[in-house]
Amino acid sequence: MRYFRYIFLTAVIFAGSGFTECYKPVTNSGLPKNIKVVAVPAFQFEAKGLRYRVESRFTEAVSREIIRRGNGLKVQSSRTGADAVLEGTIRDFSFTGVLLDNSGRARVYEVTIVVAVTIRDLAANKILYDNQNFTFRDSFEFSSDPRSFFNEEDPAVERMARAFAESAVSAFVNGMGVREDKK
Repeated sequence: MRYFRYIFLTAVIFAGSGFTECYKPVTNSGLPKNIKVVAVPAFQFEAKGLRYRVESRFTEAVSREIIRRGNGLKVQSSRTGADAVLEGTIRDFSFTGVLLDNSGRARVYEVTIVVAVTIRDLAANKILYDNQNFTFRDSFEFSSDPRSFFNEEDPAVERMARAFAESAVSAFVNGMGVREDKK
């Protein structure tokens, strides 16, 4: 019985001393309150970023991530009826060998993708977020056995698209870098 009193007394002291205020979850978006619908048109690509389906993978990943973490934000592909638009451009896509095997052939490759992203409030016609140099890197390995060859480039691009979407959506949904005039 005495043991339970000490536990109860300790819990009351912790609660009364302010430790309950240490954790405050993010409950609302860092975006302006008027934004309820975000348009995510297909990402564009520059000549250096031209690669099969990279832009569509990035567009899909961003749309899924906004739906997953956007706190009620709706996503559509058309600008019509949207409160904000997220525009993206694949600026550069490159992969280089970073580790050679005994024969001098590259076994491990590094993929680098540079993306430009801008979020614009359509009602106020102002830029809320702009990063022209989102850079993502991932590596993949080629098998030395030709019978078990599998091109790892596509899964690496898929992983990079998810990482980009998580970073970009986190940045603007949580309000990092979002500029809103305070009144």
